[in-house]
Amino acid sequence: MAPTERSAIVGISCALGATVFFSLNDLSIKFLSGDYPLHQIVFVRAAVALSITLFVIIPLEGGLVALKTQRPMIHVVRGMCVVVANSAFFAAIAVMPLANASAIFFVAPLFITGLSMLFLKEVVGFRRWVAVVVGLLGVVIVVRPTGAEFTAMTLLPAIAALAYAALQILTRHTGMSERASTMSFYIQLTFLLVTGGLALVLGDGRFAGSENDALEFFLRPWIMPPTMDGLIMLALGGVSACAGYLISQAYRGTDAGVVAPFEYVTLLLAVFWGIVIWNEWPAFSTWIGIILIAGSGIFVALREAKLDAKPSAKWVAARR
Repeated sequence: MAPTERSAIVGISCALGATVFFSLNDLSIKFLSGDYPLHQIVFVRAAVALSITLFVIIPLEGGLVALKTQRPMIHVVRGMCVVVANSAFFAAIAVMPLANASAIFFVAPLFITGLSMLFLKEVVGFRRWVAVVVGLLGVVIVVRPTGAEFTAMTLLPAIAALAYAALQILTRHTGMSERASTMSFYIQLTFLLVTGGLALVLGDGRFAGSENDALEFFLRPWIMPPTMDGLIMLALGGVSACAGYLISQAYRGTDAGVVAPFEYVTLLLAVFWGIVIWNEWPAFSTWIGIILIAGSGIFVALREAKLDAKPSAKWVAARR
């Protein structure tokens, strides 16, 4: 087997493994969203993921020297972008079908394409702009802004996608001088600090009782989970760390145009879990939207790879 073929197989395998872990992450958080506050779930997840990153992944990449950075403030801003993206997306899946939320979130690469032209002065050709318009049309079809089921909460995945796009613009701005493990460490540290702060303010449930399910997901008091739920929270940390490591490895040694299309398997898994566990059958219009969003995103990834542009999906490890 030629080295390029071997590299492609390894990259695709890592990407598929990462999509499974990302899907399990979303599934678990949606499962827990009815009983626990989001900041409790994410705090436990971040504590475990940070420990795995610090004591397992960092030693594999040169030890504590990997934590040194010349851009501490960039890491702070990037971390806050991930916190906003995660908070908006997880609040969304607490109140809407998993497939719908995931489909809308996958418009992020299209947002990145547009923002890269505005802020990084990258040249975006006519074909990619058409893909952006097609993807946004897919979002409108999924959201159905004139439908009876539309609420402001339906826009949360789009807000998550925009925050994630801002994160990737910052990553492009800093270049690739920082290791993936370094960025992962500071992101998990940001999660830990932010959710710890929220626990101090909201953890006693003093503001709980909202009729809005998404808002209540933030305001519930911390409670001691039963054994099974506690194990799920702990497992989320391992899932998060493994997903980030696998997707980083996928893009590290394989062309993005080869890897990125396989990430959209996450959408199929979201549909599968929604049907099997919550009996959430996507409407026909939702399927049309999913096809438009996924198709345009894959086209952008392939087009950028052909043009040797910085791929929109390159740093998707920070997504969840």
